[in-house]
Amino acid sequence: MSLFFLFALVIGLTAIGWFTARMRAAQLRPTDGFRAHSLPSYHGWYVALWLGLPALIFLAIWAIFSPGLIEQSVLADPAAQVLPDSEIERAAILGEARALADGSLGAAFNPEAEELVPAYQQASGFYGIIGTIATLLLAFACGAFAFLRVRPDFRARNRVERVVMWVLLIASLIAILTTVGIVASLLFETIRFFDRISPIEFIFGTQWSPTSTTFSDDPGSFGAIPLFWGTILIGAIIAMIVAIPLGLMSAVYLTQYAPARVRSVMKPVLEILAGVPTVVYGYFAALTVAPAVRDFAVNVLGVSSASSESAMAAGVVMGVMIIPFVSSMADDSLAAVPSAMRDGSLAMGATNSETIKKVLIPAALPGIVGGVLLAVSRAIGETMIVVMAAGLAANLTANPFESVTTVTVQIVQLLTGDQEFDSSKTLAAFALGLVLFIVTLLLNIIALGVVKRFREAYE
Repeated sequence: MSLFFLFALVIGLTAIGWFTARMRAAQLRPTDGFRAHSLPSYHGWYVALWLGLPALIFLAIWAIFSPGLIEQSVLADPAAQVLPDSEIERAAILGEARALADGSLGAAFNPEAEELVPAYQQASGFYGIIGTIATLLLAFACGAFAFLRVRPDFRARNRVERVVMWVLLIASLIAILTTVGIVASLLFETIRFFDRISPIEFIFGTQWSPTSTTFSDDPGSFGAIPLFWGTILIGAIIAMIVAIPLGLMSAVYLTQYAPARVRSVMKPVLEILAGVPTVVYGYFAALTVAPAVRDFAVNVLGVSSASSESAMAAGVVMGVMIIPFVSSMADDSLAAVPSAMRDGSLAMGATNSETIKKVLIPAALPGIVGGVLLAVSRAIGETMIVVMAAGLAANLTANPFESVTTVTVQIVQLLTGDQEFDSSKTLAAFALGLVLFIVTLLLNIIALGVVKRFREAYE
């Protein structure tokens, strides 16, 4: 029996246990004048948890260890005595035999694999029967134990809520441990990088040209200032100049001026921008915006050095992409301001625009700052638009019409292709990732300070 079918069977038994226990609890009568402690649904969930969780946990453990048991059984078969001593060749033959046994492969390249197919089929069937029997016995035993405890005085609600609490705790711990693991991996590889390259050179250097150490003893230059400046120029300056005014004004119009019919149409259309794939924005930036920006710079501004791949083109398109992040957060924040504040301002003689500037926007500032922070984080982490519209050249320039690159683009470039993992060039990607993580963390701290400074409490 396959693991998927066994998993579906356990889920089906769990559902049957829930319905059965719920029906039994609904038929219970009060004893000694006391009403039942828990609702029938809690008794159903209690039995379902006892029936399903132990069986699923055992099934997950069995799925991990059963392939090793099957392989050991196959290696003990006389047909496996002809296998070569090389681990790579042996693994290839065993893999072919396994694929032939489960039907995913029609023919084998190695003749030895065909001889092992009967052994694999026999071992898979044997351990499959053992796993099925053990899973079903565990499910029935635990389910029966829980079902016998369905009584009017049994505190099923407390037990179920305790399990839910543990599930929520585990979910939160997974998020925390994942973050800790990411930081630890970045720190470990960054320390290895700084053992080879000076941190001063990396943080304050102005030349970025890493080279592979496979064919050259020269590790190249690792001055990351051009990358940091390109990220700031595109994601935190140009994109924000486009996104913040347009997003904020869109939110103000939709919440304060637009009729209900217009708002019901414009808000979903505006939020569609957040669902457009970034590669589509990249095509739009490379084929439409970048040539227009170059022609404007050359013909109107007289900038002869304007490039067809520029920070301006990437920043403008990126700003359009993150407008929904600013607009949606500002819209929700403005709508959450108590109407009494707006009515009071208008009653005091203030105009609608004065009310928006002096009352609504200051009151909704924490939410607006949160939207701007989300937009900045989204812009800093964007890659595809920069690759297609801004290029890969690490230039330190203040001219927005020239080609620049960002930290995320260089991380992708450093880790793409056949790269030796132990080289300074590859380890530089982890150092860039750590710097990007620290910058994002500092942005969060600054945003929390701004929110705390301007937060207002309403009754």
